[in-house]
Amino acid sequence: MSTPERLIESTRELLWERGYVGTSPKAILERADAGQGSMYHHFKGKPDLALAAIRRTAEEMRATAAGVLDGPGTPYERIEAYLRRERDVLRGCPVGRLTMDPDVIASAELRAPVDETLDWLRGRIAGIVEEGKAQGQFAPGLDGGEIAAAVVATVQGGYVLARASGSPAAFDAGVRGLLSLLAPRTS
Repeated sequence: MSTPERLIESTRELLWERGYVGTSPKAILERADAGQGSMYHHFKGKPDLALAAIRRTAEEMRATAAGVLDGPGTPYERIEAYLRRERDVLRGCPVGRLTMDPDVIASAELRAPVDETLDWLRGRIAGIVEEGKAQGQFAPGLDGGEIAAAVVATVQGGYVLARASGSPAAFDAGVRGLLSLLAPRTS
């Protein structure tokens, strides 16, 4: 792996573990096993490197979600697959956790990939809900955008509840509850 790649990957890990303030240039260099001047040789500084890391994390999250949401199955089954996909629940969401970081939120540039990713996710899920309504799988009165917001809120809130309790049970309970509310109507 090249030095810029090691720097980006190390920054991604540290942002997830420690947040922006807790991710010092020294810690990045140590984790990347890179020389002292290498960060400034490849990046303008910590904000530039953090932006590259956040963009990479956001792209990875979109690709993972798309792999499930664009997969086989009915609209309900695809939403279910997204909600039940393998996650390190106790570690939290690497994108969602960035919304708790005051330095990321204070920077329009650092916040943009986070906001764009969450917007993309809500839009993709809303489209699936509308598809399910058209197929008669979901109640015609459901609003795709509102359901998408509830799905994203359940996942992000589930991470918070699981981390607070030290158990994935709260995440799983939220997912089961939402899926029971979304379950296709049978006559």
